[in-house]
Amino acid sequence: MDEKMWTNGINEASKMALLAWEKETGIELVQINGQRRYGGPPPGWVGGPPPAGTEVYIARLPQDIYENTLIPLFESVGKLYEFRLMMTFSGLNRGFAYARYTSLQDASNAIATFHRFQMRKGCAIVVCRSTQKCELIVNGLDISVSQQELQAMLQMVTEGILSVTLHASPCQRPAKLAVLKYRSHEAAALAKKALTEGNLRLRGAGMRVDWLDPQMKQKLQLWEEEPSSNGVHGDKSLAVPRLAALPPLLECPNILSWRHRLRTPLFTTKCVQVNADGWQRFWYQVVIPGYHMPISGFTWVLQDKQGQSEHEKVKMAAALHILQVLGCQLT
Repeated sequence: MDEKMWTNGINEASKMALLAWEKETGIELVQINGQRRYGGPPPGWVGGPPPAGTEVYIARLPQDIYENTLIPLFESVGKLYEFRLMMTFSGLNRGFAYARYTSLQDASNAIATFHRFQMRKGCAIVVCRSTQKCELIVNGLDISVSQQELQAMLQMVTEGILSVTLHASPCQRPAKLAVLKYRSHEAAALAKKALTEGNLRLRGAGMRVDWLDPQMKQKLQLWEEEPSSNGVHGDKSLAVPRLAALPPLLECPNILSWRHRLRTPLFTTKCVQVNADGWQRFWYQVVIPGYHMPISGFTWVLQDKQGQSEHEKVKMAAALHILQVLGCQLT
């Protein structure tokens, strides 16, 4: 763990105690995307991850307490597979963490032992089973935003997205909302943080991101199932149908160039800035032989641990830029 990532002068004594504990135990903590992680899997682990239901959620933590206190405490009732502490940029914790055990029984023991446990006098923590939410809802999208455009942006700034579904917004018209499904609760939580803190906009509209609650999910399903010949039932806008499959985004500039009798676009990408939280700023330029000028710009992307390179994400941003510049909608 790099102590330079922390803001100096805040909670120095506890930070030094944590660094000494890491050195003494040999435990490695990895910080990325606003959280610090131990394990997942822990050293010496053999086999696949533990079953669902083995993770507990820990809340109301004092913000100046770190893993040198928390990991030994929660490991006293069972073996930890992973421990994740949510962090602020200043180096304080955000008041909550996740502990994943190697068995369901150990997770139950942790809840029974530590729920309402007094970390300090007058400071009782909350420990309960972690809810594995995997779906987010994005409100306030401009009516002209397409599924392809939204999905391209999401792939650039988040990881693990499985599907994107656009709907007409029942509360804000004319506008759209989107349901995003991720491969895991952790991926969805990181996406929520990235989308919220990134203050992202599409076509001038600000995106408001939250967890998809069961009631809204049920309403959207009912709207999709209601029959209507003209797309409107009473005073309620029906869900926008799922769009037909489109070519992969990186193929779209090629198709567009061929339609305009131009040659295959040539991409150049270069990283110009790297932040400690994993975000990287890239410059890109696309030269389309036969087109009168190169297309260039800057974009931020997130380091990807799942196999997709940052340069591929930048190329997707550039491809979207080409589509916007040439003003062509692919169907």
